Amino acid sequence: MTKKIVIVVVVVLALALLLLQGKQHKPNVKIGVLHSLTGDMAVSEAPLVDVVRMAVEEANQSGGLNGAKIELVVADCRSDAEYCAQQAEKLISQDGVKVLFGCWASSCRKAVKTVVEKHHHLLFYPVQYEGLEQSPDIIYTGAAPSQQLIPMVSWALQHAGKRAYLIGSDYIYPRSANQIVKKQLLAQGGQLLGERYVPIGEQDMDGIAREIAALHPDFVLNTINGSSNRYFFEALRKAGVRSKDIPVFSTSIAEAELEKIGPELLLGDYAAWNYFQSVDSDENRAFIKRFRQRFGHSRVLDDPMEASYIGVKLWLKAARRAATLDMSAINTVLRMQTLAAPEGMVAVDAGTGHLWKSVRIARVRADGQFDIVWQSERSIAPAPFPFFIPQAEHASLVGGGR
Repeated sequence: MTKKIVIVVVVVLALALLLLQGKQHKPNVKIGVLHSLTGDMAVSEAPLVDVVRMAVEEANQSGGLNGAKIELVVADCRSDAEYCAQQAEKLISQDGVKVLFGCWASSCRKAVKTVVEKHHHLLFYPVQYEGLEQSPDIIYTGAAPSQQLIPMVSWALQHAGKRAYLIGSDYIYPRSANQIVKKQLLAQGGQLLGERYVPIGEQDMDGIAREIAALHPDFVLNTINGSSNRYFFEALRKAGVRSKDIPVFSTSIAEAELEKIGPELLLGDYAAWNYFQSVDSDENRAFIKRFRQRFGHSRVLDDPMEASYIGVKLWLKAARRAATLDMSAINTVLRMQTLAAPEGMVAVDAGTGHLWKSVRIARVRADGQFDIVWQSERSIAPAPFPFFIPQAEHASLVGGGR
């Protein structure tokens, strides 16, 4: 009897050891991150890598993905859309990543979209954009026009005045966004005084600033991306343009950009996002605390960072529920997900792959944070194709450029 017990115990221990070894040797699940760590877009994009890393570390601390450790593979897009597409191809074909998180500029997203759709892979895109697009292989965690651009212009027309001036970088997003804005101005009794575009990285803004000072619009809509924003606001102040007289409403300046530019240049100007670090909620306070414990107490958070973070959370939630790494199965489950995010409750819209999100408009404070002056009473449905633009015009509204 004793001998039989010993044999049983030995067999049980051997099986347990085998199971433990199997768990220990479960291959890592690789995920790809595509953001610019160098070049003109690095100031905006580099912080997004940190929040993706934090989300992955939190997941690994709680058991990883179905028992497997998640491994981050980061590629520097170098602020170059075509190079970013090449890196997406490498991450998918050579590195074997199971999902991609990344891109900022619409030119970059569109270049990577071609690669993702070719492989029927999955990309999470975390930045507000011009809309006029949806893809079965992309989850858009940033704002569609109905969730940032259109409400901001409506608010500006109501509170600042009817006379608008448009300034943007010379590529897809600003040109397409301004096509939508011009339709909206026409529909809401606005007047367009000027429309100018500059290359990404442009430093000479004095002529545009003088034109704004001379025309004296009621407000300026700014869709400049990247490092040129600093030179634009410096030129405005040199030309005597102040926020109290001609407020600037920006679509691509958040807390991270304010920190680099210096809030004193933008004091009193406005931005519209779904998330601000100043959102007053327990979920957001916990998010800020975790991020600062990991990356430093002086670090700030902003909307694209939060949208990147919740993208990882949504993917993890769907992959765990699907209990598989099959992208088709995960994509199906994804389109039924909700999440209590730092910005508030979000939900994936099954039809468009965009999120239902709250909208907020806020004014720049001296400390580099934002005072929220307006927010939607509920989550707003994503409308990547604005209802007031006929379908026949959609293709013509997708601007050219980089």
